[in-house]
Amino acid sequence: MQLGLFAQTVFVREAVGALVQLIHDPNGGNPRVLASHVDVADGVLSQARGLMFRRSIPDDYALAFPFDEVGTRSLHMLFVPFAIDALWVVDDEVVGTKRLSAWTGLGWNTADVVYELPAGAADGVDVGDTVVLDGDDGAV
Repeated sequence: MQLGLFAQTVFVREAVGALVQLIHDPNGGNPRVLASHVDVADGVLSQARGLMFRRSIPDDYALAFPFDEVGTRSLHMLFVPFAIDALWVVDDEVVGTKRLSAWTGLGWNTADVVYELPAGAADGVDVGDTVVLDGDDGAV
């Protein structure tokens, strides 16, 4: 029983529902899907692990890091052998974007949610744009 509880806190969980998507809604533009497969790192250990030790991620993938309140959120690329795009978001508004290089990338900004995506997936996402998780039952 304890192993099951431990596993739930260590490993990321898939966002609720199979049709959850990460949507980018630019100011004055057309909304587009950034990722159609979203995992949520909502435990201390799953947030610490992030994308470490993975060999790659699919093109349509995002890892979401939700937090209870707005604060400074840092990311590192130690043990991540591929580049990613990072989005720092406050109340669904993008407040920071950065391409983080494999192994050595570092980034930080204020956020209540941070999204990690494959490098290039967040091209065209600018500060001030809206990014939301959306499922078939509304926003997640």
